[in-house]
Amino acid sequence: MQEWLKLCKIEVVRLRRQKGFTMEAKQYTTKELLRRFLPYFKNYKGTLFLDLFCAALTTVCELVLPLIMRYITNQGINDLAALSVKTIGSLGLLYLALRIVDGLASYYMAGMGHIMGAGIETDMRRDAYTHLQQLSNTYYNNTKVGQIMGRITNDLFDVTEFAHHCPEEFFIAGIKAVISFIILARIHVGLTVLIFLCVPLMTLICMKLNFRMRGAFRKQRNQIGELNARIEDSLLGHKVVKAFTNEEVENEKFSKDNRAFLDIKTLTYRYMAAFHTTVKMFDGLMYLVVLVAGGIFMVYGKIAPGDLVAYMMYVSTMIATIRRIIEFAEQFQRGMTGIERFLQIIDADIEIFDEPDAVTLENPEGNIVFENVSFEYADDHNQVFRNLNLHINAGEKLAIVGPSGGGKTTLCNLIPRFYDVTGGSITLDGKDIKAYTLKSLRSNIGIVQQDVYLFSGTVFENISYGKPGATLEEVTEAAKKAGAHEFIMQLKDGYNTYVGERGVKLSGGQKQRISIARVFLKNPPIIILDEATSALDNESEFAVAKSLARLSEGRTTLTIAHRLSTIKNSDRILVLTQEGIVEEGNHEQLLRQKGMYYHFYEMADALK
Repeated sequence: MQEWLKLCKIEVVRLRRQKGFTMEAKQYTTKELLRRFLPYFKNYKGTLFLDLFCAALTTVCELVLPLIMRYITNQGINDLAALSVKTIGSLGLLYLALRIVDGLASYYMAGMGHIMGAGIETDMRRDAYTHLQQLSNTYYNNTKVGQIMGRITNDLFDVTEFAHHCPEEFFIAGIKAVISFIILARIHVGLTVLIFLCVPLMTLICMKLNFRMRGAFRKQRNQIGELNARIEDSLLGHKVVKAFTNEEVENEKFSKDNRAFLDIKTLTYRYMAAFHTTVKMFDGLMYLVVLVAGGIFMVYGKIAPGDLVAYMMYVSTMIATIRRIIEFAEQFQRGMTGIERFLQIIDADIEIFDEPDAVTLENPEGNIVFENVSFEYADDHNQVFRNLNLHINAGEKLAIVGPSGGGKTTLCNLIPRFYDVTGGSITLDGKDIKAYTLKSLRSNIGIVQQDVYLFSGTVFENISYGKPGATLEEVTEAAKKAGAHEFIMQLKDGYNTYVGERGVKLSGGQKQRISIARVFLKNPPIIILDEATSALDNESEFAVAKSLARLSEGRTTLTIAHRLSTIKNSDRILVLTQEGIVEEGNHEQLLRQKGMYYHFYEMADALK
């Protein structure tokens, strides 16, 4: 059954790809949002049931007071002598006991109810983050990080209040509405009907305003994401801003987004003002009905004075409940918006996934074959390859050169399935790479990327990322092989030195060598070096080149390089352009051809 469901999900994703389906703009109905959200209560159903039980207790305690006041008033008017101090004292003790129960129940609701909401928020954030880890490069290429951050942080803050108050408020409102109607109808049916006729009209108008508030909150959350993205982009690029003295330009961009956010909030508050004004008007109308109609009924002897007092108290309770629900509507819409934006992440297609029959890749030889491979980016349909054929022998040291935009990095990204081919196939040791699980495939490939990324942490943590749980001795050995040990020991705290966000405290060459050390530590059978030595000085480059040569022995190695001096000893060199592979051979053979490679080499020689 599970395999069948997985196959269905894969087929749905494929259909969405063909139709260019995107989840970003999808909007959900309230019914669908609640249906998708309710399963998160499963792990907290004990807390939820006890919370609702406490809510029922507080409701009962609140509804008893009008009955007590009705009894005392009617007894005082009809038979004052029968109303003794003992009776009043007993009623007082009863009410005191009810208030104690109410206090204990309210404490549980305020404490454990909010903790339950926080737990659900945490679970949703976990699911969102886990799903984000599975999304492809295409998703991140087209989605601003600020928007993603807003969805898994700010947007889920309101879920805590929503998860706690939503079932609680509606449960309390339901109990009060039913019990109040029964009691009021027993007192006077006609007056009760008049009161409850106001409720549907108020509900209809408030629902209409609620939908408008939902749209305003959606725009508001989206603009917060845009604002976050703008701030992140500007702060991360602060050096560029200062270098070009464009502070005023950035301030103007921020002011524009900030003003747009204010305009959206202004619209939201106008809807809220109309909403609360409508509630107050209907409150007054319901009190007016009780005051006028109830007074007339009492004059004509249709309702007792004590009953009218109780009636007014029950109507006050009911109006207060309706007001709470109405006021909760703002929180409700915030919660619905947060859940909607959460689901837009959860429902984003996982484009790169394990096939149902995928197997674990173990001890690969490293024989890689591109057979009639075509590839285009799904977002802009930019055709990179068409019918590309390439055979990389196991243990071969293959270098790829060519002009920018020729597809060198894209070709290498296809091997670990950062993107999937749109035509043809790539095989590893005779089997399509899609036949292997993603984890096992990528575990056997070591990559030093062109854009070095270091995590905010220590040098040790960044190197050991290549092999979680590695010892200091293993990390040190990997650093030595990468030519990084010497400069690391010169840092203030050695391997425990904090590198800063994105390794900002290190030079470009230092960051590059740490990233290379990761690959040494991982020790994979297949290595991809994307401009691996581009940021190194000549001395460091020479040291790392010797280390890479040792590491490459007996391993399949793909090297992308602009510095042709680093690939002279490669077994084979490809010249890749937008037309495909235009030249192929070793260094000496390509020089003798006096083609594009020779031209690149001559230019590099002239720049020395």
